[in-house]
Amino acid sequence: MGPTMHDVARVAGVSIKTVSNVINDYPHVRPATRDRVTQAIEQLDYRPNLSARGLRSGRTGVIGLAVPSLRENYFAELADSVIRAAEKRGLGVMVEQTSGQREGELRAVSTNRPRFLDGLLFSPVSLGQADAETLAIDAPLVLLGERIFGGPTDHVTMHNTSSAEAAVEHLLEIGRRRIALIGADLHGGDEASSANLRLKGYRRALERAGIALDPALVRPTEMSRWNRAGGADAAHRLVRDGVPFDAVFALSDTLGLGVLRALGEEGLRVPDDVAVIAFDNIDESKFSVPSMTTVDPGRDEIAAIAVDRLIVRINEKGERRPPETFKPDFRIVRRESTGFPSSDD
Repeated sequence: MGPTMHDVARVAGVSIKTVSNVINDYPHVRPATRDRVTQAIEQLDYRPNLSARGLRSGRTGVIGLAVPSLRENYFAELADSVIRAAEKRGLGVMVEQTSGQREGELRAVSTNRPRFLDGLLFSPVSLGQADAETLAIDAPLVLLGERIFGGPTDHVTMHNTSSAEAAVEHLLEIGRRRIALIGADLHGGDEASSANLRLKGYRRALERAGIALDPALVRPTEMSRWNRAGGADAAHRLVRDGVPFDAVFALSDTLGLGVLRALGEEGLRVPDDVAVIAFDNIDESKFSVPSMTTVDPGRDEIAAIAVDRLIVRINEKGERRPPETFKPDFRIVRRESTGFPSSDD
């Protein structure tokens, strides 16, 4: 038999009622008391009885997370961050893969799906700005990502443009001037897409440095090929087209991993011949050879804020407050691919 609420109360030195209040996120609990209870829950690896709690409160104790693909490292690691953040609040998470298809994304926010959950975190890639009204559902919902802005729900996103600008500035600071970009949207696409927002930051950094944009350095890929193969193919073409370059900004880490492989196969040394920076700070970027400099967009903070905002909306009573947008801070993680010692961050 696993640990019980009585065990948590004993270890934390509080009443069972106080443990219940913390698990159900009641606001009138002193921070120090809440911390003691949370630490006891983690120490004992206590899991609330979600079924019993649902019968008493009308809630399931489970939230949903709908993401495009768990095969993509970023979304797999985002799911892990969300699950860990939810566990700290006594919540379970049901993860759904939409496969990045419009039908799957519409199904995730359909009237029947969120009914079995206390709330939903939703990261679309096929729905866009014109679909904002589909988010006006009768269930707590928090939007993730960059596809829809100004919608009817709280939104946790990232500093795509300014962080991309900072990535290119890092390459400029180490003396690189012929900076290729890999991962531009092949079809132009939505202005608010990750690819276009990061391309905007790339252009802005070059303009501020007084460097003219060379279209031959901007290498598109299909969004469905934001993976190692797509990055490798684009880098091979860049080299074989004879375009001179001394750095690459890959718009995702998975693209960047492909770039590193292709540059090695083409006989180019990183960072001596070509410096490489990418975006996402997935775990694998620490262990590539060389380790890869990258933009950390604040994935853990995104997950924590999203879970907290969803809980606020779940507990909201009466007229709902206007939706809010949140953007955690980003940072550049400097590693060997731009000439810095490998970082454990």
